[in-house]
Amino acid sequence: MRRDGWLLNLIDGITPYAQAWDLQNVLVAARRDDRLADGLILLEHEPVFTIGRSTRADHLLFPRDHLLAEGFGVYDIERGGSITYHGPRQLVGYPILDLRAYGEDVVGYMRRLEETVLRTLRAFGIDADRRPGFPGMWVGEGKIGAVGVAVKRKVTMHGFALNVDPDLSPFSLINPCGLGKPVTSMARVLGRPVTLDEIAPVYVKQFESVYDLRLAPVTREVLVARAAPATPAPVPTG
Repeated sequence: MRRDGWLLNLIDGITPYAQAWDLQNVLVAARRDDRLADGLILLEHEPVFTIGRSTRADHLLFPRDHLLAEGFGVYDIERGGSITYHGPRQLVGYPILDLRAYGEDVVGYMRRLEETVLRTLRAFGIDADRRPGFPGMWVGEGKIGAVGVAVKRKVTMHGFALNVDPDLSPFSLINPCGLGKPVTSMARVLGRPVTLDEIAPVYVKQFESVYDLRLAPVTREVLVARAAPATPAPVPTG
């Protein structure tokens, strides 16, 4: 029987990266303290580069100051993996899951996360798969999606990025994930425009199936209210 969870769908506009990062930390703390069920955030970001814990100097093809001067955000974050790019028309997902329901298996969680994206791509007729030794999702030699997560006291944050129809040129400024491999997108593979509104409902169904969840849509305001710590009752005086 599927467990109930929540879905925060923010793809009707750009969500600033810093704002989403702060929100994840609030939700992770709430999930850890059982004030919140498992859930998923879907969104798209402004053009930013995020630098994971495995990033080496040679993964940045231009200095950080150059990226900032070109108008990109640059964030050092706590997820695994190397440097990657986020931008408009890229579907980004941040699962907030308690891994105790999944055997506390971080590697297994990562493989399941990849599987949610692979199933979505295959639903659109794209022959995508994993490549041994290269994390993420691939179509031939082109990387079409990336995964990178952090786990805080058994609760997940960060997640995946799927190139739906983004401008791919910013990837030329970095060595994506330090792999020296080309990137591609759903639009490029299919030879037609593709929208996030088209992809998101299909992705949600795959996510629910893989993680055995039933996600109910929720607004940001309601979610944050649910995540807030309970206010202690006043101590009687007198």
